[in-house]
Amino acid sequence: MRIGLLGTGPWAADTHGPGLAEHPGVRLAGVWGRRAEAAAALAHTLGTRPYATPDALFADCDAVAFALPPDVQAPLAVRAAEAGCHLLLEKPIATTVDGARAIADAVAAHRRASVVFCTLRFAPETAAWVEAQCGTDNWLTGSAEWFSPVFAGSESPYQHSTWRRERGALWDIGPHALSVLLPPLGDVADLDAIRAVRGPGDTVHAVLRHASGASSTLTVSMSMPAQAAGVSAELRGAAGVSNLPERGDGGPVRPFRRAVDALVEAADGGRPHPCDVRFGLRVTEILAAVEAALDA
Repeated sequence: MRIGLLGTGPWAADTHGPGLAEHPGVRLAGVWGRRAEAAAALAHTLGTRPYATPDALFADCDAVAFALPPDVQAPLAVRAAEAGCHLLLEKPIATTVDGARAIADAVAAHRRASVVFCTLRFAPETAAWVEAQCGTDNWLTGSAEWFSPVFAGSESPYQHSTWRRERGALWDIGPHALSVLLPPLGDVADLDAIRAVRGPGDTVHAVLRHASGASSTLTVSMSMPAQAAGVSAELRGAAGVSNLPERGDGGPVRPFRRAVDALVEAADGGRPHPCDVRFGLRVTEILAAVEAALDA
């Protein structure tokens, strides 16, 4: 499968690029970025070629991987699907419901495969935990917490990310938290019933009720001091208590390669991955409802 890369920032350079260039089952066809000089530099590093326009890249690819801000990604993803490309999308797929639905509609209309790269859903340890919990009945409550120091004086390359500064932890980290809560607890039953409050910095607390009858809490922040950072998730019910295991070593490249594998399998007529564009659309709908609850 020939896969093109859209994006030239730290996530593209450190995760998507190496993950595609070193993957034995695909060929990195080329790179496009909003800054031509950055695309040329990254393409040289990865041993491929830069493209002047995204449409030229789409024409030479079977699939494309996005490492772009969500609302830059959304219209380009529609064009890519219309051009016949399968989609490896970043989370969130868009920060508006209309934008997310446009991608889902284009994927369905053109019968393309899609995968949304939520890191926890593709890290082997945490993916196995999510799958195991989906086979357990009678969960009553759940919680997911993700505390990051990105905006608290860390050396993170994402601390100056414009879209993250504008949209905050809810949109950057919220998809990760939902990716581990929704599969075992079920869809959110009533978006209008969501309750949410703001905490310090960009911290958000939300309470959800699921179609299974279970309830859950979601807490995300990119304003935590490094000494208070951490990721956790917990389920409680008739089976007892189950806690999300820690991700293994190796960083995000290994999970990204597994996301590539999932896209290749789905594009080859295999079973669509649960974390596809339809899931991405639902995540956007839920996060938009949380944001509405905050505004209210």
